[in-house]
Amino acid sequence: MRQRKRERACYFWHISDLHLDTHYSTQGDIYRSCWQLAHTSGSVASNGRQETETESPGPFGNHNCDSPWSLVESAVKTMKAKQGDNVEFVLWTGDALSHSAQARSEHVQLETLRNITELLGRSFSSPFIFPVLGHEDGSTGIHKYKQMGELWRHWLPTEALVTFEQGGYYSIEQTRSRLRIIALNTNFMRYELLSETKQSDSLRWSADYYAKPSRTMSDQDQLQAEQQWLWLDEVLAKSRDKQETVYIVGHMPPGVDERYVGPQHHGQLIFTERNNRRYLELVRKYASVIQGQFFGHLHSDTFRLIYDDQGTPISWLMIAPSVVPRKEGIGASNNPALRLYKFDTGSGQVLDYTQYWLDLSLANRVQEPLWQSEYNLTHYYALGEISAIALHNFAERFTGKDASWFSRYHRANAVRFQSGAACLGRCMLNHYCAITRLDYDEFRLCLESEQLPLQSHAAVAVLSSCSCALLSLLLALSFLCCFREYSLMWLLRLMEPGVLPPKPDSNNSNPNPNPANL
Repeated sequence: MRQRKRERACYFWHISDLHLDTHYSTQGDIYRSCWQLAHTSGSVASNGRQETETESPGPFGNHNCDSPWSLVESAVKTMKAKQGDNVEFVLWTGDALSHSAQARSEHVQLETLRNITELLGRSFSSPFIFPVLGHEDGSTGIHKYKQMGELWRHWLPTEALVTFEQGGYYSIEQTRSRLRIIALNTNFMRYELLSETKQSDSLRWSADYYAKPSRTMSDQDQLQAEQQWLWLDEVLAKSRDKQETVYIVGHMPPGVDERYVGPQHHGQLIFTERNNRRYLELVRKYASVIQGQFFGHLHSDTFRLIYDDQGTPISWLMIAPSVVPRKEGIGASNNPALRLYKFDTGSGQVLDYTQYWLDLSLANRVQEPLWQSEYNLTHYYALGEISAIALHNFAERFTGKDASWFSRYHRANAVRFQSGAACLGRCMLNHYCAITRLDYDEFRLCLESEQLPLQSHAAVAVLSSCSCALLSLLLALSFLCCFREYSLMWLLRLMEPGVLPPKPDSNNSNPNPNPANL
């Protein structure tokens, strides 16, 4: 692909995983999703713990709960205040609804989505807000897609609406910048097709930590799941022929969850194995036109790298942290976050991003959402540019002796949420392998082959962080050992024949022994 001259820098926002809960209440129970329920003090919560009087949910959220409207509204207002003009578009990567939304009526789900849609529409002069479907944004099915397509009709042109109303995916060409946005329905990628399973009555749902063990997909959705793959290949091929640049946008990323440490089971995988492999193959095939990939879902701040068959880094993914602060089943809590990207409109190259965050504890304490800049990517990680090679070189620092680079990454990973637990050894290894090995087989091999070097690195990190205390302890032990050895030598010397002093002479007026005899 020929190089394009740089034209001008513009911006786009990335917002993900709002998880708005309309039942959130400051009078609610933080161990019951911050809902106001009738229960007695001292009852047993759903997690099995015996409760007493607990803290009340804050006005802007709680780490045990989904988002209140006040948090979502403050996030969008902050986006407008920080960069409301010169914004080309907004990426909205799914999971707008709460984790309990599936149990609510279709009408309630659509009204909640409508409220968020209207809030975003009022806040930005740019007509282009690109939504994608998350797994919590209602059921699949052509009926649902048509309803949501109607809701977002003012953002999606006719060509995009056709595929969205059929399968929840679409592409849009930004003619001014020759940048194509490809929005995927990644909900399909958690399924195995009937022809690829031994189950005859339903499709097997790949059970990540959000999913049920199995779930049936309609015939229409089966058709659209396969059609999306064919469509994606076709759109990427046309973009290559037309020398367009492409951003791929979705809710769930390929690969594994970097924050899960333990035996690899359903809690770690995101796509099914075949769908994961299929996605990676397409990215390798069209890496020359793919300028960026943007996902959410994990609620964490991280990135991924894709390599060609020779091991050269050829493409990157950015995974944005969530607005919701709720702790996930296998991950950690995080503070609410927003991301503002800077990109070149001529080439589509991402130049930088600024991560914004909300100190949730502080916001609740002062009763005001004080959003602030957390870091700037190129400065924070000392990157000359945002490219697959630059990010690969940064990830390789995790395996070196200088633990400070991984510490910086890990601090940002949970948006400065202080869990109190250090990430060393297997934890650090899991992050490194998740970032650099998106293929499931390669990830397993990475956990085995890289374990010893990173364990040594972890030991160096511990020694570095505790060097003063350890040095003091070692000096004290050395002194005690030397004192003990000297005392023993002294006693042995005294016990030698002719060394012990003679008994004092009763006629001797000086009862003290002669120092010369000692």
